[in-house]
Amino acid sequence: MSLAHGRPYLAIPGPSVIPDRVLRAMHRAAPNIYTGELHDVTRSLLPDLKRVARTEGEVALYISNGHGVWEAALANVTSPGDVVLVLATGRFAHGWSAIAANLGLEVELLEFGQERDVDPERVEEALRVDKEGRIKAVLSVFVDTSTSVKSDVGAVRQAIDVAGHSALLMCDCIASLACDRFEMDDWGVDVTVTGCQKGLMTPPGMGFVFFNEKADAARETAQNVTHYWDWRPRTGGEEYYQYFDGTAPTHHIYGLREALDMIFEEGLEQVWQRHERLAEAVWAAGEAWAVEGPMHLNVKDKSARSCAVTSVGIGAENGDRLREFMEFEMGVTLGIGLGREPASGWFRIGHMGHVNAHMVLGLLGCIETGLSALQIPHGSGALDAASSALVGH
Repeated sequence: MSLAHGRPYLAIPGPSVIPDRVLRAMHRAAPNIYTGELHDVTRSLLPDLKRVARTEGEVALYISNGHGVWEAALANVTSPGDVVLVLATGRFAHGWSAIAANLGLEVELLEFGQERDVDPERVEEALRVDKEGRIKAVLSVFVDTSTSVKSDVGAVRQAIDVAGHSALLMCDCIASLACDRFEMDDWGVDVTVTGCQKGLMTPPGMGFVFFNEKADAARETAQNVTHYWDWRPRTGGEEYYQYFDGTAPTHHIYGLREALDMIFEEGLEQVWQRHERLAEAVWAAGEAWAVEGPMHLNVKDKSARSCAVTSVGIGAENGDRLREFMEFEMGVTLGIGLGREPASGWFRIGHMGHVNAHMVLGLLGCIETGLSALQIPHGSGALDAASSALVGH
């Protein structure tokens, strides 16, 4: 007998839970791709995507996952032999640096470990050493999905400016857009990349590159740009097909339109506040469990924790045991450990996008049940602590 029968809960850090409204919007016959409603709906996405990223710049739409827009962003602003400075707080910065290396770029990696955020002073020092201005871009991952570390992107921009360096600031917001507060223009970000499958609550398949005039000026001399990744036809072309360099991702467009409507009906500020309060409930429970036994939140500094995902260490093999129990006995799927050793001693909780209080409290109650059933030592009072966090006590 299993208690998992019923509607399952995918509590991984992306793809996130897809709202019924989004699914219904996508559940339609294939539309006419040559003229009519699809064109109007697509064009309506552009200003609203920019509203979510808080930018007056441009946005290019791609049929792609996050790895694709990593490459698209780099291809439009770099040439073989250019240097990029990559700020690493987890596995995904290393992934972006691998894309850069494959494009013929020289990668300088600043490693900050897997439990803390970027130190802007080290960024400033690295840029001051670059007297010849060989570093063309600084690559920052706002929230690394593997570690749940959130870095201060605005402080990275300040470090670049204080060093008097001309490097572009490029930011990966794949795990965090529409979850953690992000201010592209106010924070001085030149290029932002994200995908549709996390805070934007749409099935995987679309990626986005936001860029400003400084980044587009770099496009003039970029030799890595290719026909498909070129962002200019996608933002300045007269023909509809140029948005996607071919057939549009028709049903994703309708789903994303509905997801954006949901975000602005709630209000972007309120979306950020909801994610913050739900994250605090997860952290409160985790800190209570950590009083006894092997469990601990990966990020000790609360200001460096993401409101979209939480990485939790629980001791060798216990992560796999708990995830299996949660999925097959409770009907809740937790994220696997990524980039940590042993991976079996970790799990991740996704609390991004279409989540609310009863989902998070139910999730935490199921974890508590799993800890008890598997006889994994843990502190008491986790659910009381989570409840207090939700009511603001």
